[in-house]
Amino acid sequence: MKIAILDCFAGISGDMLLGALLDAGVSAELLQQAARALNLGAELRVSRVTRSGISAAKVDVLEHGHLAEHAPHTHDGSHPHSHEHAHAEPAAHAHTHSRNWPQIRALIGQASIDPAAQRIALRAFELLAHAEAKVHNIAPEEVHFHEVGAVDTIVDIVCGSVGAASLAVDEWRATAVNTGSGFVQCAHGRMPVPAPATAELLRGVPTCAAGPAMELTTPTGAAMLRALHCRFDARDPITLAATGYGAGNRNPEAFPNVLRLSIGAAESPLHRPAQFSGDRVVVLECALDDATPQVLAHTLELALERGALDAMAAPVTMKKGRLGTLLTLLCRPHDEAALQDLLFRETTTLGIRRREEDRVILDRESITVETDYGRIRIKVASAAGEVLNAMPEYEDCRRAAREHAIPLRSAIDAARAAWSEQHVSKAKA
Repeated sequence: MKIAILDCFAGISGDMLLGALLDAGVSAELLQQAARALNLGAELRVSRVTRSGISAAKVDVLEHGHLAEHAPHTHDGSHPHSHEHAHAEPAAHAHTHSRNWPQIRALIGQASIDPAAQRIALRAFELLAHAEAKVHNIAPEEVHFHEVGAVDTIVDIVCGSVGAASLAVDEWRATAVNTGSGFVQCAHGRMPVPAPATAELLRGVPTCAAGPAMELTTPTGAAMLRALHCRFDARDPITLAATGYGAGNRNPEAFPNVLRLSIGAAESPLHRPAQFSGDRVVVLECALDDATPQVLAHTLELALERGALDAMAAPVTMKKGRLGTLLTLLCRPHDEAALQDLLFRETTTLGIRRREEDRVILDRESITVETDYGRIRIKVASAAGEVLNAMPEYEDCRRAAREHAIPLRSAIDAARAAWSEQHVSKAKA
C-alpha cells in the first residue's frame, strides 16, 4: 500500500504543501497547468531556499505577474505562512471585489483538472466556508473570500489537490499539527493562535504548540489536512521512496520552517484494501429510556436534514432493567457541533458519547435514467472503476409509482432495467 505522510512539526500552509509536493517529485508543469486551468491569470513561481539549513522548495502564487497575497484585510506579516484569505461577512456588506463560496465552487467545477483533484479541492473549500460560517454565525454561502487573497487560496488548494491526487497514494497520514503560539492580527482584531477558523478546522486533530511565537498552521493548511482525510497516526513502519520539503515564508533562527512529505510503501498490511476509498467520520451516541416513538422519528429526520450521514435507533436494555433506545448518528467532523446541539435540544439525554472512526467506502455517483414512468436517479457504487452496486433512488421510484398508479416494485424494476441497458451500451462503446 502506498502511503504519504505529512510531518507538520512546523505547521502547514497551502504554499508549504505545494513546495513539499514539488520537492517530492510532483511535476512542476502539472501544477502550472492546473493554475492556468482556473483562468485567473495565475501562475506559480518556484525557487530553492534554506530554512535553518534545510533546503526546501518555495512556491509563490503570481496573479498577472504580481504576488497574489498580502491583502490589507487579512492577517499582517507577523506569521510565516499564507494569510487567512476568507473574510466572513454578510453579502450585503461584502467588499466589491470578492468571491463567495458558491462562486468559487462553480469556478473549481469548471476547471479542466483531474476529477479526483477536483473533489479534494471542493472538499477543502467546503470545510473553509463552513468553518468561517460557524465562527461568524452566518450561512456558508455568505462567506466571502476577498479577491487578492482568494486567488492565492484557490491556486494553493487546487494545485495542492492536483499534486496530491497525482501521487495516487492509498492513504494519507499526518503527525500532530504544530499550530504555533502568540497572537495574529485578523480582519476582526487581534486573536490568539490558532486563528478562529484554523481552530475550528482542527477540532479532533492532535495538535501542539512549539517553536517561535507565530502562526504556523493556516486555515488553508488545516483545510487540506481534512480534505485529504489524513489519518493522524504516522507510527506504522513504511519503506521510504521519496521525501520533500516545502518552505514557509519566514526563516526563524534555529527553527526549520518547513513541511516534510514522505512517500513510501507500508511494510505490513493495513486494515483497508488498497482498492477501496476511505474517510474519517464522527460517531455520536446517546441512550434514552423515556423517548416516545414520535420524538425518535422526529429527531432522526432532523438529523439527516442537518447533515448526518446516517441516523439509527436500536432497542437496548438500560440500567435497572429499563427498556430504552440507543440513538446513533454518523457525521462529518464539521457537522458534529450542530448535531450535538440537535440531540440535546430534541431529546432528554444528559450526555453524548463521541468518537472518530475510519470508514471504508465505495465511490459513488448519481446517474439519471429514462423510464416509461419518467426520470429516475440511480445511485451507482464502484471501486477502482468496477461497478459493484446500482440502486434506484427510493423517493424517485415512490413518486413514479404514485403518479402512474403502479406498484413500487414495478418502478424499481423499470429503473434497474433502464440503467442496465444504459450501462451495457456504454461498456460496448
